[in-house]
Amino acid sequence: MTKRIFMLQLASVLACSALPALAAEKEYKDMTPAEYRAEVHKNVVATVARFKKVDPNIDKFFKSAAGYVVFPRVGKAGFIFAGGTGDGELYEKGKVLGAASITIASVGLTAGVQEYSEIIFFKDAAAVDRFKQNKFEFAASASAVILTAGASKDKDYSEGVTAFTHSTAGAMAEASLGTQKFSFKPDSAPAKK
Repeated sequence: MTKRIFMLQLASVLACSALPALAAEKEYKDMTPAEYRAEVHKNVVATVARFKKVDPNIDKFFKSAAGYVVFPRVGKAGFIFAGGTGDGELYEKGKVLGAASITIASVGLTAGVQEYSEIIFFKDAAAVDRFKQNKFEFAASASAVILTAGASKDKDYSEGVTAFTHSTAGAMAEASLGTQKFSFKPDSAPAKK
């Protein structure tokens, strides 16, 4: 009986925490592709500003990286099996190259719904090229540093990349194995800053 009550409470918490994400999803479905792309760009700019405000030391990566990809809203949910997605933009030398997407899959002890932002910095052109050629992926739970004040101070690149995340909503308890896969689609219009 106690286990059943716990499961009902857990299901209620998960359902309630998913409501904001569902509302945002409906809002995006009513947009044209151009409107959606403009909204993603606006959210990318706001995410970069928020990351710099939370940890001013992260600016060194924006200045020195060959490129970076910003995912302003990555949604993740699951119980045992978890999955998530998000859209963002790839930058090289300070200019937007195109749209990027992230897909997350994991299995293990997982429960919750979470939304977070993620920025991945590429140390050199070879790392940026791997991303542009859709040959880039890494473990979902092992590679990113949770952004807090000073978190980037002593952080360095590993295999040409470093990543930071910042939680924006929800919570997830997780001890699982998984992966993050990425895709990139170049813009046909001139690059914007």
